[in-house]
Amino acid sequence: MTDGTEPATGIASGDTLRRIYDVLLLDLDGTVYRGAEPVPGAREALAAGDDTVLYVTNNASRRPSEVALHLRELGFPAEDSSVVTSSQSAARLLAERFPAGAPVLVVGTDALAEEVAGVGLTPVRSADTRPVAVVQGHSPDTGWAILAEATLAVRAGALWVATNVDSTLPTERGLVLGNGSMVAAVRNATGAIPIVAGKPAAPLLEDAIRRGGARRPLVVGDRLDTDIEGANAVGADSLLVLTGVSTVDDLLRASAEQRPTYVAASLASLDQPADLLRVAPHTSWDVRVHGGDLHLAATQSAADPMEALRGLLDIAWANPGFGQVRPLDAHARSVVDAWAATV
Repeated sequence: MTDGTEPATGIASGDTLRRIYDVLLLDLDGTVYRGAEPVPGAREALAAGDDTVLYVTNNASRRPSEVALHLRELGFPAEDSSVVTSSQSAARLLAERFPAGAPVLVVGTDALAEEVAGVGLTPVRSADTRPVAVVQGHSPDTGWAILAEATLAVRAGALWVATNVDSTLPTERGLVLGNGSMVAAVRNATGAIPIVAGKPAAPLLEDAIRRGGARRPLVVGDRLDTDIEGANAVGADSLLVLTGVSTVDDLLRASAEQRPTYVAASLASLDQPADLLRVAPHTSWDVRVHGGDLHLAATQSAADPMEALRGLLDIAWANPGFGQVRPLDAHARSVVDAWAATV
């Protein structure tokens, strides 16, 4: 693992995730809250333990202090220092490459500009200042004019750093376009490819691991393509919660770099035995490949949808071109129906 982290070896049977891992690296949007509303059960789950928690977010639109305040208003324990943002990691990447005072064109909020200034660089908003770099982060106010400035600067040779490339952003109203959709516009206009600070790229999680002094971190999130792929990029174990973007079907068809260590319905799983949450076959369920489909049958009356899913994943991942999951009995039908209603 990177940054001196260690695999979670020597786990005792029945140990919970809280006991095994020394730092929880939690995603925010879709994992802890959806816009102005907490994810059901998340507040109670985090209040139940004495965990070391860092909130690690790709969203670069707000200051860490604003994110921490929002978390506290929703009832979550949070200090300003417990929030790690992709804007901080992007600024760090720029500071490592350019001398103090160098102009950097900022596409994003004033919070992103403050992070750039905080590492000794000069935030600007015009390509006429001949910026050495462009940093692009999410802002609901981003429009054609600033994207045009970014395009001019990148085409003139400026280094381009994106805080993240999430195509969508979960809100209380549903999915809306994320920073990655705006990045795609600049990429289409320039042919350039940005350096990425946020998940699934390593810099953000590496910064969080260092800040938390983690030896055994657990990355927790709702997106396979950011949280889980990011965890795999830094060699950390991961927990996918099905409360946000990624669906059961996404999980069943996940590529190798996007496969989590554990799967659960929500953050309430932090108090469950880790060996029950790990992706592995389970004796309560029989899974077979037949005619290109996965056939699922219960071997006993218990019908736990997450248990069935975890038991199915290994076979699904070994047969990436499978057609569909076919339930063979009433118990199997009930869990397949429950998967469809998970999020």
